[in-house]
Amino acid sequence: MTAFRDDTEALKFLELNPDISTIDVLLPDNCGVLRGKRLPAASLPKLFTEGCSFPGSIYAMDITGATVDTTGLSWDEGDPDRPCFPVPGTLQRTPWLRKPTGQILLSMHDQDGTPFFAAPRALVEQLKGRLAELGLTAVVAVELEFYLLDGDWGEEDKPRPPLSPTSGVRQSTTQVYGMNELYDFGHVLDEIEEAAHAQGIPTDTAVAEYGPGQCEINLHHVPDPVLAADHAILFKRVVRGVAAKHKLDATFMAKPYPQHAGSGMHVHVSLIDRDGRNVFETDRPEAIGSDLLLHAIGGLAATMPGAMALFAPNANSFRRFQVESYAPTAPTWGVNNRTTALRIPVGPPGSKRIEHRVAGADANPYLAVAAILAGILHGITNRIDPGEPVTGNGYNGAEASLPGNWVSALEAFENCRELRDLFGERFMHVHLETKWAERDKFFAYVTPLEYEWYLRTA
Repeated sequence: MTAFRDDTEALKFLELNPDISTIDVLLPDNCGVLRGKRLPAASLPKLFTEGCSFPGSIYAMDITGATVDTTGLSWDEGDPDRPCFPVPGTLQRTPWLRKPTGQILLSMHDQDGTPFFAAPRALVEQLKGRLAELGLTAVVAVELEFYLLDGDWGEEDKPRPPLSPTSGVRQSTTQVYGMNELYDFGHVLDEIEEAAHAQGIPTDTAVAEYGPGQCEINLHHVPDPVLAADHAILFKRVVRGVAAKHKLDATFMAKPYPQHAGSGMHVHVSLIDRDGRNVFETDRPEAIGSDLLLHAIGGLAATMPGAMALFAPNANSFRRFQVESYAPTAPTWGVNNRTTALRIPVGPPGSKRIEHRVAGADANPYLAVAAILAGILHGITNRIDPGEPVTGNGYNGAEASLPGNWVSALEAFENCRELRDLFGERFMHVHLETKWAERDKFFAYVTPLEYEWYLRTA
């Protein structure tokens, strides 16, 4: 583990931030939940030189934090600890906390120093390496939608939009791109942006989205898919932390309101070669893009049904996929067309890219990016033809064919040979066991609606 035995970053941070008393060490799990510990700041240099330990069973946890024994990561091997080391460059202040605190992202390893196979971050690293073998680098940017919620859910104990601090009125209508709606909570969005920039997270455009209290903030593209996923998962922490400071809740749940728009996570991706040239571009004026672009689209479309379990990781995720909801129901593609799953945006020369519009905001960013990289690898190595692009309304142009519920999505993932080959048998086993167990637990719960519908009538 000699590559990690350097405390220079830690010592410099402590010198520049003498008021910091504690450090939150963060490890993203299989569900995209940041788990970790709080350490005294004096322990920071030791963290860099010796690491710290977490059990590998963190990657066998479902969304509730329960360990799924059938993954083989807990009782079968004695639930051993594994070494975790800081991710360089992620040591930052957490400016929304009252107590001066720092935070740092960790990555888990096996005892021999290799990345831990069940860690989604390691999976993105692996696929990044597969692209590098082809002389290619993925340039990735993530767009995240989320809802700001009133911190007081009211008498009905259900989420509701917050009261505007300027008008005292609760937002209730769809005003996409509305500036007044953006200004209502501009102080919160400004602080989110400031906190993100303080942590090195490159936020870009902010817009009011379709739902009341719904916002979208875009992250700037970076030539490193692992870093882009790091930015996304840490950005979620920023949003929740700043919202809580203002006595609000923030949710990345895919469909918090049945009557309002769901929240998506759109991922923009292009490929550059060793000279930094965008290989999706073409000098043929009649062509949409290069052959590599078309093959990448073909691979993404071919693997999309199998990857739906990663883009839509829970039961609520599938409530977002409705006709003419801007959430795609078929693996379609088109140019400048938001009704398709894969959109080729228009832009200046050199900006040719794919906008992947399938994942919900509730998806684990590492797994969503991994699925996209896997689809691209499958497409360009097998030269897959994507077929003709969709023009007009993509919902009319293709029958809904993507898995429409959690069970069918997990079955499609389990049977997807292309993803299994690229992800590896061990990762597939752990993820499937975890999500099948979570699914069984979810459907064992009796909901209030069932009592309303069936208790006195069935």
